[in-house]
Amino acid sequence: MPPVSFEQQIDEFLASFDALRREIGKVIVGQEQVVEQLLTCIVADGHALLEGVPGIGKTKLARTLAHCLALTYSRIQFTPDLMPADVIGTDMIVEDSDGRKQFRFRKGPVFGNLILADEINRATPKTQSALLEAMEERAVTVGGERHELEPPFLVVATQNPIEMEGTYPLPEAQLDRFFFKILVPEPDEDTLVDIVEATTGDSVEEPQPVLDGPGILGLRDLVRQVPVAQPLIRYAARLVRATAPGCEHASTAARRYLRYGAGVRGAQALILAAKVRALRQGRANVAFEDLRAVAHPALRHRLLLNFEGEAEGIAPDAVIDNVLEEVADLPPELAKLD
Repeated sequence: MPPVSFEQQIDEFLASFDALRREIGKVIVGQEQVVEQLLTCIVADGHALLEGVPGIGKTKLARTLAHCLALTYSRIQFTPDLMPADVIGTDMIVEDSDGRKQFRFRKGPVFGNLILADEINRATPKTQSALLEAMEERAVTVGGERHELEPPFLVVATQNPIEMEGTYPLPEAQLDRFFFKILVPEPDEDTLVDIVEATTGDSVEEPQPVLDGPGILGLRDLVRQVPVAQPLIRYAARLVRATAPGCEHASTAARRYLRYGAGVRGAQALILAAKVRALRQGRANVAFEDLRAVAHPALRHRLLLNFEGEAEGIAPDAVIDNVLEEVADLPPELAKLD
């Protein structure tokens, strides 16, 4: 059997991606950009944070996604009284057939493929941090023993806007471990009509599984193979450095409104997401436009506003707009040669 060419792999990638979009679209109406960004997280091997007001389909989207991917699905409802052991599991004393007692690890709901951390910012920071090791290492450690999580492993967290009552801010270290922060908008009038018609009739169309775990891992391998030219990597690095207020090349808005900017994980997210977008465009190479297109979801949650930024109600997206405006595609020494 002849080897599959890279062009054929791109075609298969597009077919799988579009099939997922169609199946999810049977249930989720009018959130095309949100679905696109969430699927980007999956094939880039990253976690997703969905933010929006209650009742706009965040939880339903995660549940539908797990069904379409034929993955083991666990839902954790985050509440103020939730403890870390309720998330990762704990050692329990059990008695064997001979009457001897011993510790045995009882797995928590984090042991699945797709984990929905529902309303994650309603739990205390201590419990939120229980996900840190799992998200970064794909493993948890309990009682000094390390327990591996089965790939693919994806955390889809939902949160209400931080100004809503009963919420806690997520620790910066945890925010940085999310690949994308996806803003889920409220539906407009036409979309609301479509949702009501689709959900109040006598029959509801059911999505079908179109990919499994090995299929997802195959798509992730393809994403990693997409080449990125050195000038584009440097452009991604300059975008990230321009968000650091203490950097000499920081943008005007970053200097004025930010306390901290994005770091290494932000640059990694930019490159991987740009690779996915290139494949979605049917290309085997990354362009500058790909990096600009993914900058907002990849960086917005990694920017920490200072007092002035919070007082003036500056949105992180506005700072990113300023960064994209001020950072040139090519550094000055190369721009002269272009």
